[in-house]
Amino acid sequence: QVQLVESGGGLVQAGGSLRLSCVASGTIFSVMSMAWYRQAPGKQRESVAAITSGGSTYYTDSVKGRFTISRDNAKNTVYLQMNSLKPDDTAVYYCRSDIGLYVYWGQGTQVTVSS
Repeated sequence: QVQLVESGGGLVQAGGSLRLSCVASGTIFSVMSMAWYRQAPGKQRESVAAITSGGSTYYTDSVKGRFTISRDNAKNTVYLQMNSLKPDDTAVYYCRSDIGLYVYWGQGTQVTVSS
């Protein structure tokens, strides 16, 4: 059973920074692709950033140049460094892992950016 636990969310002013963490347990972390998604009120969940087991990264256009996804396989952890935050970044942020045909989600962490 894979478990994902996010942390690091909070309230920040526009232009500020936050770093989200997602710790995985119950699997071989190094072989998993990991991703961050977010869901704002009244909107569909959307992909924000992803990182493969080999370290290749992907970002949605709206966060390119501001967010950085990284992973520490020794700590079974994936990070999302978020800089220059905007009110539009306000959402619940979810960690997702993919291994083979299986997909796992964390419980989410709230990020609120005030103007």
